[in-house]
Amino acid sequence: MKKILFFVACALSLGACNLTGEQQDAVQQERDSLQRIINEKDMELDDIMGTFNEVQEGIRRINEAEGRVTIADGSPESASSREVIRENMEFIQQAMQQNRDMIAQLQEKLKNSSIKATKFKKTIENLQSQINAQAARIQELEANLAEKDALIEAQGDAIAGLSNDVASLTEENRVKNEKVQAQDKELNTAWFVFGTKSELKEQKILTNGDVLKSGNFNKDYFTKIDIRYDKDLKFYSKSAQLLSTHPAGSYQLTKDKQGLYEIHITDAQKFWSVSKYLVVLVK
Repeated sequence: MKKILFFVACALSLGACNLTGEQQDAVQQERDSLQRIINEKDMELDDIMGTFNEVQEGIRRINEAEGRVTIADGSPESASSREVIRENMEFIQQAMQQNRDMIAQLQEKLKNSSIKATKFKKTIENLQSQINAQAARIQELEANLAEKDALIEAQGDAIAGLSNDVASLTEENRVKNEKVQAQDKELNTAWFVFGTKSELKEQKILTNGDVLKSGNFNKDYFTKIDIRYDKDLKFYSKSAQLLSTHPAGSYQLTKDKQGLYEIHITDAQKFWSVSKYLVVLVK
């Protein structure tokens, strides 16, 4: 069309050489009119081709973003992969909507255009087919992502459940260990005291010659020890007599360099088997 108008304008220019002034003015006006038509066609073609190029660029960018989604989806162990996927999916959705809008604009432009070009319509149909194919792939990607999200959420719930179980078991074990330690400590706890006869009587430890027969003797007067470790006890006296009962052969009552008595427990389990209270009379 553009070439035809160009040749017509040339023919008018050549023919105008043998015309009168008025005829030449008429030819000039006709030529100007044809030039305006040519310019309008050029602008219309530029507008249509510009929209074509934008749609094709949009398709290319969508393909690139689709590739990034596929790559990121292949590396779920990446801490930021899910965020990258979501960002690319949002970009794809926006780009696809823009392409659909531009295809609609192209169809409207060709519908109202004076340019009757079958090739343009076929090109638009091809672009529409590409967009439809992309839409189908994106829909499949979204379905896969939704399935993966559901799996990740299920795994997260399972991990949370296991964490709660572990925390519960840890707390139970802690309570059990504390209880065992308390029981163990109690089993290995004993008390000893040494004092003069008047002191022991005053604390009701010695009553009418009997040791620990009174139920209200002063327990705070005793020193608490751990029978596993406290096996050497000093009485700081040159006279010492065990008033509580402890099996013979389980201890040695000796004197230190200053002649002060002390006891060496040689068999703790046997020594404390009769009584967990050691009472020593000193002077």
